[in-house]
Amino acid sequence: MNSRVSKRDLDGQYIMNILIIGGTRNIGYRLALSLLERGHHVTVLNRGLTPDKLPPAVTRLRADRTEPVQLFAALNRRSFDAVVDMVLYNGDEAETVVDLFGGRVAHYIFVSTGQVYLVREGLERPFSEDDYAGRVMPPPKPNTYGYEEWVYGARKRDAEDALARAWETARFPYTSVRLPMVNSERDPFNRLYGYMLRIKDGGPILVPETPRHPLRHVYVGDAVRAIVTLLETGLGKGRAYNISQDETVSLETFLELVSGYMGCQPPELVEIKRSVLELNGFLPDCSPFSERWMSELTNDRSKAELGMTYTPLEEYLARIVRHYLKHPPRRPASYRRRPAERSMVLN
Repeated sequence: MNSRVSKRDLDGQYIMNILIIGGTRNIGYRLALSLLERGHHVTVLNRGLTPDKLPPAVTRLRADRTEPVQLFAALNRRSFDAVVDMVLYNGDEAETVVDLFGGRVAHYIFVSTGQVYLVREGLERPFSEDDYAGRVMPPPKPNTYGYEEWVYGARKRDAEDALARAWETARFPYTSVRLPMVNSERDPFNRLYGYMLRIKDGGPILVPETPRHPLRHVYVGDAVRAIVTLLETGLGKGRAYNISQDETVSLETFLELVSGYMGCQPPELVEIKRSVLELNGFLPDCSPFSERWMSELTNDRSKAELGMTYTPLEEYLARIVRHYLKHPPRRPASYRRRPAERSMVLN
């Protein structure tokens, strides 16, 4: 498999044949469009369960990436210059990727998560890439929300560790892109829109008393731009990068900005014991950005090595709010128990 196709565009940029595994709803959708606009050839592979709105120019392949036989059957006879994996989850899947693509692609980009830091022992916010190595904390009690979040972070670490071993032993050309909460006009969970509905109805927003971690998210456009930069420059092989906005703000400040763009008064935040909110089934729906499992990442390495700049928080929040006001999605499931939330405050 050639590391690059031979064709160049008018600006001298290599035109690449790129595979995106998973992710046609949010980041992957924006990435596919961006790559097409830049003249690259794009193929997406997923199970085909969620209808996508990608243009006909995108080649679609169907397979369950958790099933190695299906993955090899779909991809073993095809050639790609680079792969962006949006849905790699654990070490076993990473080893399958190494077996399938080892020696056959010039760059493999793994979209990881800031949650790999949250399962580490003894770290203080914000987390830098140098904080990764170290002992993983014991898991919380099974069958709890915290346990499921711990499993997610631990398994993503297993995937990163498998890729790092492949880099050290065989120079498998991976890069890990670690993302915090990604704010987007296409967020499939409509988390920001859920806050907007609560602001619009004028009632209070329930938040847990502790912890009150500050927010340091990222705009979807910046996440896409970081991936495109890695693909087109070939930088970052064997490295990991935090991709995160510059600003660190409180939830209050964040919601004040959102309220202002909506033309509404800032909401009242009512603190209630986390255990009470959990017992009533309100978390994380009533305030998803108040979760313990919300990472806070530095971005110095991405700026120094990739030349990244980040969209200002106020600019991208205004953009997303305008989008939702003009194109409101269906009310998310997280808003269904809103009357019960308001009743708790009244009682």
